[in-house]
This record gives sequence, structure tokens and C-alpha cells, in this order.
Amino acid sequence: MKADILIVGCGVAGLYCALNLPQDKNIIIVTKAEAPKSDSFLAQGGICVLRDAQDYDSFYEDTMKAGHYENNPDSVDIMINSSREVIEDLVACGVRFEKNGKEFIYTREGAHSKPRILFHEDETGKEITSHLLECVRQKSNIQIIEYYTMVDLVCSDGECRGIIGHNVSGEYSAILADYTVLATGGIGGLFKHSTNYRHLTGDALALALEYGIKLQHIDYIQIHPTTLYSQKSGREFLISESVRGEGAILLNSKGERFVNELLPRDVVANAIYAEMKKEESEHVWLSMAPIPEDEIKSHFPNIYRHCLEEGYDVTKEPIPVVPSQHYFMGGIDVDRYSRTSMPRLYAVGETACNGVHGKNRLASNSLLESLVFAKRSALHIVSNYTAADTDTAVIIDPQKYTDYKAKYKAAVLAAIEKERQSHE
Repeated sequence: MKADILIVGCGVAGLYCALNLPQDKNIIIVTKAEAPKSDSFLAQGGICVLRDAQDYDSFYEDTMKAGHYENNPDSVDIMINSSREVIEDLVACGVRFEKNGKEFIYTREGAHSKPRILFHEDETGKEITSHLLECVRQKSNIQIIEYYTMVDLVCSDGECRGIIGHNVSGEYSAILADYTVLATGGIGGLFKHSTNYRHLTGDALALALEYGIKLQHIDYIQIHPTTLYSQKSGREFLISESVRGEGAILLNSKGERFVNELLPRDVVANAIYAEMKKEESEHVWLSMAPIPEDEIKSHFPNIYRHCLEEGYDVTKEPIPVVPSQHYFMGGIDVDRYSRTSMPRLYAVGETACNGVHGKNRLASNSLLESLVFAKRSALHIVSNYTAADTDTAVIIDPQKYTDYKAKYKAAVLAAIEKERQSHE
């Protein structure tokens, strides 16, 4: 197969990148599962936005402080100043953010000094991603190939010319392209406890390691403080930061508060771990008692329903919560246009690291950062477009990819551990 631009991944970053490319370009999007099975669909809390010029300084400081000032200031500035434009694009695509009449309603989450987060109930990611997916499906120049797994890059003269992958039947093929955009998401599938889909296993990182593509901060892995404790296997259910932003409190087994719930995520997660260790317990408790019942049901309907299914009525009782791997702040090193160190190869979304998040992501910056830099990658590709030599035949040896899942997982985990040790 051949495309002008190939996008690997079907979350908000991949979809929005495709929508910002010209209609005269042939675009292929591939995804490991069905299109809606991206972590973008799972984002609950919301998306940050610069409310007005007066909000800039506090938005910037909140982001930098949460990231322990290891953020890239230029990237943070770009994200904040591009936020209103992104929101306008999403609304034009049909996204329905909560409003009071004609005015947006803003909520607040942990480590934000003021409300600046737009949301749709407690399924903001689903609302945004589903509308972007619908817009993509309406484009005749964009083809989505589901259940296609990338296993290798096609490289020639030091440039990326596409990928090698296989379909659900295990049949290998190559997709050649003038430009390739990696939007493969996070790394939750590498961990026992995670809020991520299990098929997100850092494949792009493994290939970056193999081809010497520069990585950045790959040991910066965010633990979300509050996921619903369960002994069931599979992905953990996230209890949004917005719940604590609206007043929910954390309690130990004695019913005592032990932390300021609005501190950055890493601080709250560490406090929970310390309390669990002190009490020798497997979880702590989250009480939504300070939030009015009607607000719980209107603002957090999905959380309310899911907890009921698990046997907890959040309007009447606290729920058991435990920290879980949630977000990847590191990734493939990219510049302000989302270019990697390999020509013709871009990376966007959670698999990329442009330095916005620093050492710890500020709540609800993930959707915004992904969208802002996905659009920038698309516009940069268009403004610098040149055709690549994609006529060379690609020889595929399936034996090369025997046990590739285990090999890639081991390579990524080893690299993360090596980076972690270097920081100790």
C-alpha cells in the first residue's frame, strides 16, 4: 500500500492531524484495535483552555509547577496560546462542551489555581474523540485500517518511508508514505495496573530504540491517584480528578483526611501510597459526600453508573481507590513542530515528548497538548511537503518478527529502568 501521509494511531492526536491535512492528499490511518479503542475515548475530566489574557500567567505557572519546572517553556507557551483555536475547531466539529446558556461552564481540577477546564459530563474524551472520528470518516481522502499492528519502520537513506505491520490474520505487509506520523498512545499495557487499554504497549518506543531515534524522559510515568480498587483483571476504572476538584475528599480506614486533595497528582499518589503502607491496606477511600447528589449524577454520570455496577452508591458511601499507572510524560523526542530526529517521521500525542508536561502532567492538559501539536505537525508537513522515493520494493521476512511483542516489551522496560537509575 502507498499513501501520501501515514498516521499510526487513531486517538485524538492521529485523527486531528488527519483533519488538518489537505483533501488532495491520500491519507491512511492504521490502528491496532477498532477505531474507538483508544485512550482518548477514556479521558473523563476535560480539556484545559486559556479563558482570557489575564489567565495566561496562572495557567503557565500551574503547568510549570505541576511539572516540577522541568517543562519546555516554549512548548508550554505554544500549547496555552493555541488552546482557544483548538476549542473553536472542536466546537465546529460538533463537540458539546457544557454551557450555561451560551456561556461555557468551567471546572477546576487538582493543581489548577482557578477553573479553566471545559468538559462534557464525565466523558469529555469520548465526546471529543467520537466527533473527530465521525469527521474523519466523512473524508473521502482518509482511509482507516483497523486491527493493523505496526512491527517495523521502513527506512531508506536514513529517512522514514513508512511501516511494516500485520493484520488480524497475521499477514504482513508494508505501507509506504512520503511522511509518517506516530500517534500510538501510551504504555499502560506494559504494567500490571493501569487505566490504559492493554494493547497500548509502547511499540513506537521499541522501534525508536532499534533505529536510534532520540527519546526523552522515558522514566517520567504518571500514576493517577484515584482508580476504583477492584480484584478483577484488566484495565482499572479511573475516578476523574474533577471529582476531587469539585470537593471529594480522601480518607483512611479511620475516616480521617490525610492529604490536600488538590495537590499535583504525584504528590497525592505518594501520600496515598504512604497511608496504605502505614495501615497495611490495599486501598484508601474517596468520599463524594461534599458534592450535592444532583451534581454527582449530572456532572459524573458515568462514574456514578460504573460504581453502582461495582456495588457502590457514591451518593451514600465512600469508594475504595488505589493509584495506577495512567500517563506517559516522556516519549519520542520532538521539536515544536512534532518532528522526530529521523527525517520524514513525526510523533504526536502521548507517544511523543515535546516537554509540555515536564516531570508530572497537570490535569486535563493531555487532550489539549495532543491536539495542539498534532495540528502543528500537519501544518508543518504541508508547508514543507516533498515527495519521497517510495518505489523501492520492500522485502518482508516474517521470521524477523517472531516473538516481537515480548522483545519490544523487554526493550522498552529495560530502557525505562536504565533511565530511572540514571536519575537516582
